[in-house]
Amino acid sequence: MVRVLVSGACGRMGQAVVKAVMEDTELELVGAVDLKGGMDAGELVGMGRNGVIVATDLSQAIQDTKPEVMVDFTRPDVVFNDACTALKLGVSPVIGTTGLSAEARAEIASLAEKHHTPAFIAPNFAIGAVLMMLMSQQAAKYMPNVEIIELHHDQKLDAPSGTALQTAEMIREVRKSMKQGHPDEKEKVAGARGAEVDGMHIHSVRLPGYVAHQEVIFGGLGQTLTIRHDSINRESFMPGVVLACKKVKGLEGLVIGLDKLL
Repeated sequence: MVRVLVSGACGRMGQAVVKAVMEDTELELVGAVDLKGGMDAGELVGMGRNGVIVATDLSQAIQDTKPEVMVDFTRPDVVFNDACTALKLGVSPVIGTTGLSAEARAEIASLAEKHHTPAFIAPNFAIGAVLMMLMSQQAAKYMPNVEIIELHHDQKLDAPSGTALQTAEMIREVRKSMKQGHPDEKEKVAGARGAEVDGMHIHSVRLPGYVAHQEVIFGGLGQTLTIRHDSINRESFMPGVVLACKKVKGLEGLVIGLDKLL
């Protein structure tokens, strides 16, 4: 049994993780942390009292419950400190919160090596989203003109999404840098063409009703190719989270991307 603590347990993703951990026979929920504390984690997710009380102090909760893995779906401004705290106490963080800077990831990697405690970050835990990224990388070898549209709920704090940035990075690995569109193109309104990564344009949509969606559009002579993934609900991420909880202790240093575990 892998002992798991969930940070951000009262959030929508956190609650889904708590439920997924409790339902898996190879995982044991031993701790839960959130700014809102005091309630029973099992009752919080409608599964009945399990004796795990949501704490408010991560460091103390780790020392009290002795987890092997910490799953973190908090906020971009919180997750870095959470990961550092966990690593210093010998607990492997499994991070689903996006928005970490390159500097923050480098520090997490350094701490993982220093404390001989592996860490894992995934921009997206949905297995279908990982396949979408891998297929996009393959398509880019033959159709290098590409734009990315990502669509999320209007409470998401970072843009572009981690999935969009990871997709762009994977495409970047297999195609030459290139400027897309007309060389004299001008934006009538700043930002109309979206963000630019190595010549690729990324467009972020934020509206109520969405969960997490992305389409990668390739254009060629007389044709287009669209690869799209849709997460209809947050349960779509849970098989990937559970997989990471089970495999993170067998990794070395910091590993990024669910594709590394498949």
